[in-house]
Amino acid sequence: METEAMQKILLLEDDESLNRGITLTLQRAGYCVSSAFTLAEAKECLKKDRYALIICDITLPDGSGLELGKQVRETAGISGTYFIYLTALDSEIDMVNGYETGADDYITKPFSLMVLVSKVNALMRRIDSTKEYKSVMVSGDIEVNCREMKVYKEGEEIALSKKEMQLLVYLWENAGRIVSKENILEHIWDVDGQFVDDNTVTVNISRLRSKLGTGEISNVRGLGYIWSGAVIRK
Repeated sequence: METEAMQKILLLEDDESLNRGITLTLQRAGYCVSSAFTLAEAKECLKKDRYALIICDITLPDGSGLELGKQVRETAGISGTYFIYLTALDSEIDMVNGYETGADDYITKPFSLMVLVSKVNALMRRIDSTKEYKSVMVSGDIEVNCREMKVYKEGEEIALSKKEMQLLVYLWENAGRIVSKENILEHIWDVDGQFVDDNTVTVNISRLRSKLGTGEISNVRGLGYIWSGAVIRK
């Protein structure tokens, strides 16, 4: 049943049979799904409505799904939307390219519908998680407004995906302490790692470092990651 915009999903998949199967499965799971088969159709959907999650193929008849991913992350009004690539492109460079556009997850075909729904459910459970934080957090020249889900460096806003935002806040909540990859997967992806690629945490940490332009995120070999800077709550 459609109750609020947070439950809306945009599915962009040009294979009609697969599109129909995914749509029906997600609808049975309680989500409102809009189906698109081309980039043009998906962009029209985004003009008319807001979505909590976009599931997107990459190889499409009128271009690359990476284009849509970049648009979602660069457009202020929808920068907080979750984004999953669902594609047959399974090389490491393809995955890196996907995550570089700000994707929250990258699922390769063939895949399990049960796993897809599990991942979608995990994202939806996290969708309001940043509302728990009622303060502004500052570390060096970086400021996080958790209530508004915005990050600033030297006063200029930095576009982060929801997963990147959650990852940064989690590291800051544990500043000075080592958090393991397993801890991060459980807290941010809400799974035990069984269905998550081994590179997911590594790629997202690397992308966060690059966007923030800081060396405060350290990799403690064999143990995990640590934010070494001081964090102050306002």
